[in-house]
Amino acid sequence: MTELRPQTAARPNRVTGVGRLLIAVYGVLALAATGRSFVQIVGKYDQAPLAYSLSALAAVVYIVATVALVNRGRGWYRTAWITITFELLGVLVIGTLSLVDPALFPHDTVWSVFGRGYLFIPLALPILGMWWLARHPVAGVEPVTSDS
Repeated sequence: MTELRPQTAARPNRVTGVGRLLIAVYGVLALAATGRSFVQIVGKYDQAPLAYSLSALAAVVYIVATVALVNRGRGWYRTAWITITFELLGVLVIGTLSLVDPALFPHDTVWSVFGRGYLFIPLALPILGMWWLARHPVAGVEPVTSDS
């Protein structure tokens, strides 16, 4: 005898395949950036307050992005787009400034030289995150683009 189970309208899960890897990397980067900024701020904040504050900001961005990528719904989807876009802008601006005027950053931040201290993962990650979000939209929500 075959048992019939009621069909449930399960929402598609964005956390599959590459999405799981992406979220895992965001989570690891969130932990690394948080730990780094904590040690920097507690131990030697007076040596490079701007750099260490930016590392703390990067940590917060990675934490929020990780949470937003894991959760479903329109609000989380938009939050993921906003944080990942901010992350990319941060990496590009801080990366460029750290090359053009190294005196601004006497000590590295997570985003210095486009994330060189993290094997350039901070540069590649938001690009991959945006690609993944665009490929896995939430119903009724348009991906955030420069045209919006």
